[in-house]
Amino acid sequence: MKIFRLPLALLIVLSGCSSVQSVLNAQGEAAIALKNLIIFIALVAAAIWLAVVSVMVFALVRRNGQTASRDHRSERAMTIAVATATAATAVIVGILTLASFYTTRALNSGGDADVTIIVRAQQWWWQFIYTGRDQKQLFQTANELHIPVGKTVRLRLQAADVIHSFWVPSLAGKLDLIPGRENILTLRAERPGVYRGQCAEFCGLQHSHMAFVVLAEDDADYQHWVAGQQLDGAAPSAAEAIAGQSVFLARQCAACHTIRGTPASGSTGPDLTHVGSRRTIAAGLLETTRGSLAAWIADPQTLKPGNNMPIVPLTADELRQLSAYMESLR
Repeated sequence: MKIFRLPLALLIVLSGCSSVQSVLNAQGEAAIALKNLIIFIALVAAAIWLAVVSVMVFALVRRNGQTASRDHRSERAMTIAVATATAATAVIVGILTLASFYTTRALNSGGDADVTIIVRAQQWWWQFIYTGRDQKQLFQTANELHIPVGKTVRLRLQAADVIHSFWVPSLAGKLDLIPGRENILTLRAERPGVYRGQCAEFCGLQHSHMAFVVLAEDDADYQHWVAGQQLDGAAPSAAEAIAGQSVFLARQCAACHTIRGTPASGSTGPDLTHVGSRRTIAAGLLETTRGSLAAWIADPQTLKPGNNMPIVPLTADELRQLSAYMESLR
């Protein structure tokens, strides 16, 4: 069985290089700069390894062909070799330091941004607040970030409770969100796609279930999405969904969540105005289907222990009605 351990270990390592969340699948300006730095450092490290191995082989071959006695010339040659290696090390470290410095400077492009979004991290979900030119809130969504392709997006990173870290490997490097302090990160996607993001700083029990997706869209598709998000929540038309809206407003749901166009204006939990149109719920834990909505509403603590959503006692009929209403909010 030992013979299979190395190939198995390599497969496990390589599984982390998939395009879903990989620094090698660079599709953004900052991510490309980081990828180039990684490749450069890897090439330098490979060259150093080859040089060291070559010197070792040369020394062993030469020693086998000589006697064990030392003379003055061999000691001098050893001194020169050590001094040369020390100087080369200093030069290489300096080059890598400069490369890292200039790459870091390139991560946050200056100038005006085309889009500004407030990113507020909470245990354990992401709140994205879209603002206009006057920095006033237009609308907000949760765990799903839409950006236009080819445009600079400025993210104002904030934390509501503990330290989190915003990381979309395919688009940019990670940056921490610290309570009481706002950090700035810029994104620029070079091509349309769906890119996975993740909290990269341990933030509690459900840290691993604090994911989000970034959807980079052509400008026309992005503007269409923005226009739709600014609308109030769709008024239910089916009888079951209408009953579900009544359940939502009568229970404590309305105290924690907002659905624009209804009396619900809570701010503790995610804005649910268009929750039915999102790809996932619970920060990437479940795909958005009526079944997963019902499961989450019925028992969020079993699915994601420790999260801030309480179990709301509902009858079977109320659960069906409420899940129908949530699914209709597109």
